[in-house]
Amino acid sequence: MKYCSECGQALSIKVPAGDNRPRHVCDTCQTIHYLNPKIVTGTLPVWEDQVLLCKRAIEPRYGLWTLPAGFMETGETTEQAAQRESVEEANANLEIQQLYTVINLPHIDQVYMLYRASLTDLEFHAGEESLEVKLFREEEIPWQALAFRTIHFTLQRFFEDRIKGHFPLHTHTIIANNRESVKVGDPE
Repeated sequence: MKYCSECGQALSIKVPAGDNRPRHVCDTCQTIHYLNPKIVTGTLPVWEDQVLLCKRAIEPRYGLWTLPAGFMETGETTEQAAQRESVEEANANLEIQQLYTVINLPHIDQVYMLYRASLTDLEFHAGEESLEVKLFREEEIPWQALAFRTIHFTLQRFFEDRIKGHFPLHTHTIIANNRESVKVGDPE
């Protein structure tokens, strides 16, 4: 960020009075510009013993499989954004059941919020951001072709929880350049 969105003047980076972090500050109008993490929200759509995955038609990770998810828009709740993304990517009719995973990615300033959901019918098809959408049983999941570690984590928890018949909220943190991720607050 180089220029103030309020007055157009150049910004400097400094710790504003009463704050403890460097921020982009306009020396002309004194506006403080906060850069905050982005929320990614989506669903884990389930039909009987299968989950719906989307093959990405966009970068990053073009051609790999993911759950329907994307960036939250201004004016939406997390549930509304999850529902919208499920329609945009898979044209899926579903009923959201519960918030299921919250995954922190501090190295890229994102937080994933994925909801467990039930498909209400099988009338889904690929949206503009998907090459293909398909239902998978656990043994059919293309584990090596999943687009993101957040999706891998969510699917693993789901199949473990399904055996137990209990679906608690899972929180998790994924650290940059670390193939292993750190559990934070995840029930054993």
